[in-house]
Amino acid sequence: MHRALFVGGLLWTSPNTLVGLLAGLLGVPAGATFAWRRRERAFVFQRWPWGPGGAITLGNVILHTGDDLDVACMTYAHRAGHCEDAPIRLCDHERAHVLQYMVLGPLFLPVYLACGGVSVRNRFERAADRYALSGRGWWPWPG
Repeated sequence: MHRALFVGGLLWTSPNTLVGLLAGLLGVPAGATFAWRRRERAFVFQRWPWGPGGAITLGNVILHTGDDLDVACMTYAHRAGHCEDAPIRLCDHERAHVLQYMVLGPLFLPVYLACGGVSVRNRFERAADRYALSGRGWWPWPG
């Protein structure tokens, strides 16, 4: 059952993954490298040459501007001065977004943007931070 849900999630979010793969592959001539990371359930492009820094997830693809996705970073709430959270692992935060994409598929981006985009107000970002802190709660609504 778990495998069928995983395959279904891969198929459901495949339009997003395709966009992520195209964006990632565009960075390869500029030095980006990539590999499938089983734990993240995603292709991870390291040293992706564009963006302000950090990472962005598109389906089952994570585009990361750094050398190693397994780095410590602050939560959105901490950066906004709302709390004193311990650092989280960027890979854990992005894995939560991969799981969110696998549930919402092509609906993810419009719903994510409607919830506030990249900010501490966005319930998707708060859920990804919660998951990175505790290993639980990647879904942005109580359930």
